[in-house]
Parts: sequence; C-alpha cells; structure tokens
Amino acid sequence: MSQISYKDAGVDIDAGNSFVENIKPLVKSTQIPGVIGGIGSFAGAFELPKGFKEPVMLAATDGVGTKLKLAIDSGIHNTVGIDLVAMCVNDLICNFGTPSFFLDYYATGKLDVAAATNVVAGIAEGCRRSECALIGGETAEMPGMYSQDDYDLAGFAVGVAEKSEMDRVSLVRAGDKLIALPSSGLHSNGFSLARKVLFEKMGMKFEDEFDGKPLIETLLEPTRIYVKTFKEIKESVVALAHITGGGIVENLPRVLPQNLRAEIKRDSIKILPIFELISQHVEMDEMFRAFNMGVGMILVVKDKDVENVLAKTDGYIIGEIKEGKREAVLV
Repeated sequence: MSQISYKDAGVDIDAGNSFVENIKPLVKSTQIPGVIGGIGSFAGAFELPKGFKEPVMLAATDGVGTKLKLAIDSGIHNTVGIDLVAMCVNDLICNFGTPSFFLDYYATGKLDVAAATNVVAGIAEGCRRSECALIGGETAEMPGMYSQDDYDLAGFAVGVAEKSEMDRVSLVRAGDKLIALPSSGLHSNGFSLARKVLFEKMGMKFEDEFDGKPLIETLLEPTRIYVKTFKEIKESVVALAHITGGGIVENLPRVLPQNLRAEIKRDSIKILPIFELISQHVEMDEMFRAFNMGVGMILVVKDKDVENVLAKTDGYIIGEIKEGKREAVLV
C-alpha cells in the first residue's frame, strides 16, 4: 500500500523552513531596544518600556482587505506588508500610544517562498517606518481553504501609552482647528468598490497609464505611516482620527464629545486624482463614505498650536470644531 505524506496533502514543511530562513535577516533589521531574543521560540518577547508613570498596553489588529487581490493578480507582493503595519500602528497613535512591536499572520493555499518573503520584506519595512519591532508571526499553508495562489494577511500591533494621556475626547473644545494630513492614495480601504469601477465598469488594465505611471502602481501605493510625525508633534495635538473605512464622516466623530461637531469645508480637501477618476461613476456622498479622499489622518489642534503643527508637517486646515450634535459634516 502506498503511503501519503504531508507534502502529498498540500503542505510543504521544507518550504516553510526555507521561508523562515529567508525572513530572519528581515526580522533582525527591525529590532529596537526592548526586544528579547529572536524568532524561533514559541512567543515573541518585548520588555515593557521605562519612563512611564502609569503605562497602559494598547493593541490593534487589522488586515489589508481586497487590496491583496491586486497584489496577487499583479505579482507585486512587496508593498502590502507596509499596508498591514500601517493600518495597525496608525490606529495606536490615535490613542496616544507608541508602537512597540508587531506580529503577522500569513495564510495561503500553497506557500510560494519568494512571494511570502517579499510580503514579509514589506512588513519589515513598515515596522522600520513605525520604529517598532517585528518579533514574530505565523505562516499557515491551508490547501482546500485557499486557492493555490491566494494568501491572506492579518497584523497585530502592540504599543504603550501613558494612562493620563489616553482620554483625548474630553480635551476637545469648540474653536479647535482640524488639520488634514494627506494620504498616499486609497491606503487599504474601498478596494472592492474601486476594483468594480475601474476594472468592471471602465474596463481599465493594470498597465494603463494613469497620473504618469501604470495604474497598478497608483493602486498599490502603500498606506502612509504617521508614527514619526505623531512623535514630533504629539505635544501640540489634542486628538487624532485615522481615516479608514467609513471615511471622514464616520471616523472623525470617534474623537468628539457628545456636544461638539466637526465642520469640514469640502472645497478645502485636496482630493487625489485617483478619487476623481473613480467618482466619474460613484456619487460624491458615497465616495466620502467609502474612501479617505486624500486625507489619511485628521488632527484636532488648539488655535495656538496650529502654526507649529503646520510648520512641522505637510498638513493643512480643513475645518473647525463647533457646538452641536456629535457628528462630522461636510459644508
């Protein structure tokens, strides 16, 4: 009777071992003070940072969504890892947390060592941009769950905040200004709609030229990471809102108290060309619910600190906090 191996069932242990060897130098490149040990143990270890009076650990998790479909179909795998890190660490800083370490989960139908290595190279780059360490992860080869070329990603970021600094909502006041930090593109939201419009409705191709380069390059432009900017201007910021799924109108109210509203001047928003293209077939109100529209992060800043924040960032004023029902409105 013939015998069946794990590899015959679709799981290649040797490929997995080769992948781990490939990523060891990538992981090492992200190490910062606080990392204890390296990859290969049963858990990653990180020493609690010193200097906090009442340290609070914060955690955030996210994925990349259907942007992965474009990476898989185009064979460009080295940017979505940056997206994965960005979606997590950009959330942490909104609670005034400083990212410390990151872990990833990579699941696939059949492990392509080269593609997976490129994905982790992107994750490592995202960690370096975030000044946090990649201390572990998990790779799962799951034939029957995913088609052979498909993979999915999830990420987990952990950081530390001072307990007294976490409640930002109570600090927001009428008269505070709203400063937009530009996005780099779609970031990691709205791709199901974008794909339907661009490829099904408009019949565009990856290689079509758009805004001076192939369309696929614009679509796969990685999510901007705002951690270093946050660290530089932290003392001048009242609150931050990461503009992800739901857009400005659904994310900005998360930093508002019940008696205040955010008024944004729609004409002041510097809408990126890719959103103008998509809006040819999507109502503008729907665009603002599905996409960031060129605004990746919104800062609430006191009048006296506006000049300093504008001088240290590429941000620009888009609105103001006013008395009223808790909501964000475009006027």
